[in-house]
Amino acid sequence: MPTHLSPEELDVLARRRAIAKLGWYVHAVAFVLVNAVIFALSRYAFGSRPWSVYPLLGWGLGLVLHGVSVFLLGTGGDLRERMVQREREALQRRQNRP
Repeated sequence: MPTHLSPEELDVLARRRAIAKLGWYVHAVAFVLVNAVIFALSRYAFGSRPWSVYPLLGWGLGLVLHGVSVFLLGTGGDLRERMVQREREALQRRQNRP
């Protein structure tokens, strides 16, 4: 996490991260509910062919990528901040070489 943030900047970052995480949770709930309905339709209403697996896989990939962008790569995300810190330290070491 950046080390020199004012209380206002911390509040903005915290709100941005909370909104992003809430967006992912809403996406996950919609994924589960809609895919349950699609599964029920494919199983009981339109024959027994398991066609519901295709939207499940496609949307599931989207959900995973959304989660990666929110929890790992997003603003203030732990992985992103660790990578930025490593790059900052490497640049400082390079700059301090004789």
